[in-house]
Amino acid sequence: MLMLLFYVENERYAIQTNSVVEIVPLVALKKLQSAPETGVQVFNYRNQIVPVIDLCQLIHGYPCRPLLSTRIILVNQQDKNEVLHLFGLLAERVTETIDKKEADFFDPKMTGDLAPYLEKIITDKQGMIQCVRLDYLLPSSQTVNLLPESQAKK
Repeated sequence: MLMLLFYVENERYAIQTNSVVEIVPLVALKKLQSAPETGVQVFNYRNQIVPVIDLCQLIHGYPCRPLLSTRIILVNQQDKNEVLHLFGLLAERVTETIDKKEADFFDPKMTGDLAPYLEKIITDKQGMIQCVRLDYLLPSSQTVNLLPESQAKK
């Protein structure tokens, strides 16, 4: 399974690449006044307004820094009605991938609702990498309001 790596501070995180549509450079983002405290902003992507979740803000409580390697990871997420939604993930140091087998994933069986978007852990020579579940990044009530239907085909 191919995973895209990114950083929040010095901690590494990964998402599955099968949902990744494109990785774009950091562009000017517009903050929504009604957006949740998770740092959700929007930008114009090919004449479509796309919400962007700041992963540094979500995970550690401060916005991503404007580094040369800070990127917007565009992903498709399918809702319970099987409608595809396009949204972006703002992350730092988006520069590499890692290929791991399903057997390489460790499930810590954490309980609680503090960070339901964090799931299994994988390791490599540099240490541990926390995997992020796209379908748990936003509560369903926010997903309805923030994720317009994608122009992408299923």
